[in-house]
Amino acid sequence: MADDRELCDAALLRVPFEALKRAAKERKGLVDEASEALAGLSTAAAAGGSSGAGAPAAAAAAAEAAALDALVVRLQGLKRKLADVGRQEADEASRCRARLEHLAALGRPPRGGVVAWSKQRLDRLLVDHMLRGGQHQSAARLAAESGTEALSEGHIFADARRVVEALRARDCAPALAWCAENRARLRKLKSPLEFKLRLQEFLELVRADQRLAAVGYARQHLAPWAAAHMGELQRALATLAFAAEPKLPRYRALFAPAAWEGLLELFHRELYRLHGLLPESALAVQLQAGLVALKSPPAAGGGGSREDPLHHAGLRALAEGLPYAKHAHSKLLCAVTRSIMSDHNPPMVLPNGYVYSQAALEQIAANNGGKVVCPRTGSVFGFDEARRAFIV
Repeated sequence: MADDRELCDAALLRVPFEALKRAAKERKGLVDEASEALAGLSTAAAAGGSSGAGAPAAAAAAAEAAALDALVVRLQGLKRKLADVGRQEADEASRCRARLEHLAALGRPPRGGVVAWSKQRLDRLLVDHMLRGGQHQSAARLAAESGTEALSEGHIFADARRVVEALRARDCAPALAWCAENRARLRKLKSPLEFKLRLQEFLELVRADQRLAAVGYARQHLAPWAAAHMGELQRALATLAFAAEPKLPRYRALFAPAAWEGLLELFHRELYRLHGLLPESALAVQLQAGLVALKSPPAAGGGGSREDPLHHAGLRALAEGLPYAKHAHSKLLCAVTRSIMSDHNPPMVLPNGYVYSQAALEQIAANNGGKVVCPRTGSVFGFDEARRAFIV
């Protein structure tokens, strides 16, 4: 059974492996197309060779020459596509190899070397998190300094950067071009991204009071989507009946700035699906898993030990909305000795309400002439004033 580390690192191999599979499939399609073209040429040559003497020789020769020219052009195009696919295959194979070697060399954390081992993985997770957040320069610098360029998806986010910047500038053209390049795969995923982009361009024409242009745009680009998105399409077309931007909440929401934010979020979601990336950064997933394991009602309220990570307000904010950890059997940890309190080392309650282990109080009393000085408040008590606590 795979451990948690292997599950978390699975996406590291999935992305280049799936891209390599797609490139191999595309290469096969191109080779089949070239074979089909050459087979058609052989058939045409055989037919031309068997034609009778009555056929005009010059016309037949001209037709054959034109067919050969068209075939040469077609084969040259296929050759260029095969060269591009070959480079893509080489790049993805190189990424697969680099990542396999990285995981093999990383192995399991050695005894006493967990910090250095974890830093290599943390650098990779930070690069991925920054790329998703749009900090491309910082991600590139960290990847270069940590030697994780081959372990990051910088090439994917670099291609998508122009689309993201255009959507932030309220321009759908680069996103629509991206959809056209990946139309077959997006259709297979049943992605609504292209329809949403077309709908937004239609609404921008309505906003600009170019209603005739909007009608023409809808007939050309939105009508093909009617069967799958009839409800949304009818709602958008109804805006043509308003003299200005509608005041009814149902239609006013279509023109809100949040619509562009929704498009940006949808593009990122479809980008991750298209390339097999996790829907959320691995850093956020692992951080949330750790916070869930630590979260308890006292910690979430700001109480608990100062050594508890959730004592920090920033981490408590990140833990909001996450479920509490389920502890079937609670364990009490002494704040002084960092040891577990049990029947052999029971918890002791001082008069001021603070609880420490018996071993801790004995240690404090030995260093203070038999008196117990509370490490938190500095209050002084006799050892016999401490009472044992019983947990029901």
